Amino acid sequence: MSVYFITGASRGFGAELVREALSRGHQVVATARNRQAVSDTFPDAGDRLLAVSLDVTDEAAARTAADAAVDAFGRVDVLINNAGRGLVGAVEEASDVEVRAVYETNVFGLLSVTRAIAPVLRRQRSGTIVNISSIGGFRSSAGWGVYCSTKFAVEGLSESLHAELEPLGVHVMVVEPGYFRTDFLDSSSLHVEDQVIDDYREGPAGQMRLRAAEVNHSQPGDPRKAAKAIVDVVGAETPPLRLLLGRDTLGAVEAKIDHVREELELWREVSVSTDHEDVTT
Repeated sequence: MSVYFITGASRGFGAELVREALSRGHQVVATARNRQAVSDTFPDAGDRLLAVSLDVTDEAAARTAADAAVDAFGRVDVLINNAGRGLVGAVEEASDVEVRAVYETNVFGLLSVTRAIAPVLRRQRSGTIVNISSIGGFRSSAGWGVYCSTKFAVEGLSESLHAELEPLGVHVMVVEPGYFRTDFLDSSSLHVEDQVIDDYREGPAGQMRLRAAEVNHSQPGDPRKAAKAIVDVVGAETPPLRLLLGRDTLGAVEAKIDHVREELELWREVSVSTDHEDVTT
């Protein structure tokens, strides 16, 4: 039996992860802005579920939640940083207030919770940190620039954390889902930038605004299957650094790798021409 600490646990991926972990007999600390929403979603969980109110952008509250987890269950084995916020619109259209709000949750909130739980994992010399990123953390696209930039940050942080914590017995994994049938594209999670610049209205960014509304609740990915896959892989003997979820993610990652490889070869001579003359390899 393991102890899971899951943020953003009242709905979407978070709720499915709580459900999956509980179904396997694990103990779960499930956090959300309103802990009652978690309790209402899992009324029969009993003492294996600790629902905690947590705004991930509040670092002191994150430390309090970590202490509550250890007080209740004695340890934490798996941290899943799932809480997130979206923003769709051209980069130039995004207001400073909205950009900062997305970063506060997706980047600084993730860091606050990680700093609160990592000392527990280090003391144990065991555990796993799972950071929920996105295909947008590997490949950006028109209309999602600000959101993708936060997920690029999550990817970079995860790679460094993996290198830093692996010698201490703690594994770090970043998960890259594609489009999944959750409420992420609802207004409760996704903000559509109010400002629309005419030059972008009919272009790729404007089309993405429309597509986000059109595909809502008809996305190809099944969040229950995603939760099962994540919990399965957490328990694997050699889990990966990156876990891709969904056929759309696989296709997008393969396309970007091919594009990067092609550009690398096309401009290789320019790249190596900038070395000092005494550099031969």
